[in-house]
Amino acid sequence: MCRGTYRARPRHACGEGTIRPVAGRPAPPTTEEDDVTIDRSTLLGAARAERDRLGRTIQYAAADVWDSASVCVGWRNRDIVAHLAAQDVAAAQLVAGEPPVELDAFREANEGELWVSGFNEWAVRRREETSSRQLITDWGKAADALLVLASRLPEDEWGTTKVHWVAGQIGVAYLIQSRIIEWWLHGEDLREGADLGENLQHWPVYLTNDLGIRMLPYSLGQAGIALPGLSIEVDLEGVGGGKWHWGLAPKESPPAKKKPDAFVQGRATAFALAAGRRVPASAFLDDGNLVIGGDEAVALIVLEHLRAYVE
Repeated sequence: MCRGTYRARPRHACGEGTIRPVAGRPAPPTTEEDDVTIDRSTLLGAARAERDRLGRTIQYAAADVWDSASVCVGWRNRDIVAHLAAQDVAAAQLVAGEPPVELDAFREANEGELWVSGFNEWAVRRREETSSRQLITDWGKAADALLVLASRLPEDEWGTTKVHWVAGQIGVAYLIQSRIIEWWLHGEDLREGADLGENLQHWPVYLTNDLGIRMLPYSLGQAGIALPGLSIEVDLEGVGGGKWHWGLAPKESPPAKKKPDAFVQGRATAFALAAGRRVPASAFLDDGNLVIGGDEAVALIVLEHLRAYVE
């Protein structure tokens, strides 16, 4: 999509540390139907490319950018890197079979509880005295270690190895996909903060859309919404495009010949920004980058609760 098609992006929350998890909330997706849908070599290749691309974004950012306010409410641009460093260090430790030191420290400080937004804020505060240069170095080393460790997993363990991540147990392949998404979304945040132009690539946009769609039963469940028996078709074009037909209730896969109850069509980059909670989907409905059909009430509910990560 041409630069300038989107409306101005609002500042958004990257972490809110005051809200604890609600007891009994649904677990993140871990069933077979939620496994990563692209092969190992492609996923690892996409991860390496996105890690390197984020590294170049950081490299090209001016020195005075790091202490400036970011598009994430309450965070400077350096805080985004601090957040990424904390999560990638933990991810690498888990894939290595080691204790995730900071995750465990957060649990210990909070009566055994761990919630995503709280950990994000806590990890950023712990790094307030660390220089921006060191934060960047720490993130790069952690991201590299994660990818090396993941690539060393035997082929027969790739689809079965799980780790206990920030919101529950997930497969390593799912962890890698989620890190690609995180690197892309925060890379876009940093590019905007550094006044760098767009540099859209297929795989991070596609994987963001893919995970946002596959997480729909979980995301709807978190909001207390049950849509058993219903499904949605998402048909996206352009960079990151693809086509999905997905059930809207946990453990439900629509039969091959079932007609979707609702439809979403449009630009893949618009859908990904909505899934990344960077731009409200309603903005893209208004400007025509996304359109809906079928049961429009269901489509609107889906777009309202669409997200490609656990909050």
